[in-house]
Amino acid sequence: MNRLSALGAALPPGMAAVGIGTAVLGAASYVHLAVAGHSLTTPDMAAVSVLWTIVMSVGMGLFFPLEQELTRIVAARAAHGRGATPVLRRAAVLTTGLLAAVLGVLALLAGPVADRFFGGDLAMVAALGGAFAGLALTFTTRGILAGLGRFTAYGTQLAVDGGARIVLALLCGAAGLHSALAFALVLTVAPLLSLVVTLPATLRACRPGPPVAWPDLVRGLGPLVASTLLAQVMVNAVVMSAQLLAPTQAALVAALLNALVLARIPLFVFAAVQPTLLSGLAGVDATGDREGFARMLRRACAVVTGLSVLGGVVAVLAGPWLIRVLFAAPDVLTRPDFLLLSLGTLGYLLAQVLGQALMVRHRHRAQLAGWLVGTAALVAVTLLPGDVATRVTSAFTAGTATTALVMLWALNRPGGGESAPGHAEGIPQDVESANR
Repeated sequence: MNRLSALGAALPPGMAAVGIGTAVLGAASYVHLAVAGHSLTTPDMAAVSVLWTIVMSVGMGLFFPLEQELTRIVAARAAHGRGATPVLRRAAVLTTGLLAAVLGVLALLAGPVADRFFGGDLAMVAALGGAFAGLALTFTTRGILAGLGRFTAYGTQLAVDGGARIVLALLCGAAGLHSALAFALVLTVAPLLSLVVTLPATLRACRPGPPVAWPDLVRGLGPLVASTLLAQVMVNAVVMSAQLLAPTQAALVAALLNALVLARIPLFVFAAVQPTLLSGLAGVDATGDREGFARMLRRACAVVTGLSVLGGVVAVLAGPWLIRVLFAAPDVLTRPDFLLLSLGTLGYLLAQVLGQALMVRHRHRAQLAGWLVGTAALVAVTLLPGDVATRVTSAFTAGTATTALVMLWALNRPGGGESAPGHAEGIPQDVESANR
């Protein structure tokens, strides 16, 4: 009991609400794809799978940084008692502009995209655009809610989104629908429903305050988008690299995918911690509490290390057996393979935590540098001679460990861990001076 209490104290406040919502949203992905798989033909299911993959990789890479930047800016303002309404207004303009640009490119390339990914079905391209819109709008409001510490509303949005996906997918299956478009539209309708449910809480939580400068809102987005996309590449590199290096070894590729799903279970837990961690770090940093910042960062690193060790022990001891039982995976991986995957997961989680700290300290380029150097290490190890499974799992470990070490160095080098002095995030200097 004492250990559980200590773990609870180490976690940022509000994790429970976000954790429940994250669990529902995570379960929704499995239910959505499972029902679609039983309802659709193989070509239609392939189209839904491709759309889902694009949304969860490209869409996340483009729009999740909006949530992170808004969380950081709003939390810093809240620590100084300044309202978030100006941030919400400008964020709405920024989100609309970014979404319009993405949809414009998608419209221009609709024909080739439809032919390459969806068998020429332009309606699926439209569904992809709708899913991007749902992500853009929900990530924007989540950033405001997380920055203000309204984690009940944040978790509610996640839960409504996930619950709606489950219900809509089951309704499609029960109605006997065999349309790829119907299952694709679930990714548009569900997030929009969650937005409608939680938008009143978002608006009530916002208060008037001094204006936010455009440079403060957009200057970190470019490096952050690049960092997020590189992180997505790294966390999926094991399977992609195996497919490229050994395209005829289907059994190995399938087994690595199943093993990666098992080894990455701690990542799903961290997804519940991430928004509360970023909000907490931004808040203590804005008040100049250096020791509080360092203490929260150490606790977060301790939590993800504990999660990784716990998950790693299970994966190493029972992984080969579990993937055979759960996924009917071929018996081609060994315990050392699972050990390398678990160590890679630990490195990835530490890089995520340290990257949050760098972002709060306005070190977006240092965060990007970490992912760039780590990606270079991953590629270098992947290209070494030897057994394919050992190469790709070792590359995952080397890439994530290198990323985390570069970020740790950036935080600890002289002047590298300090925020810009005397400047509250999201508030022009002249307005801040007038308020002193």
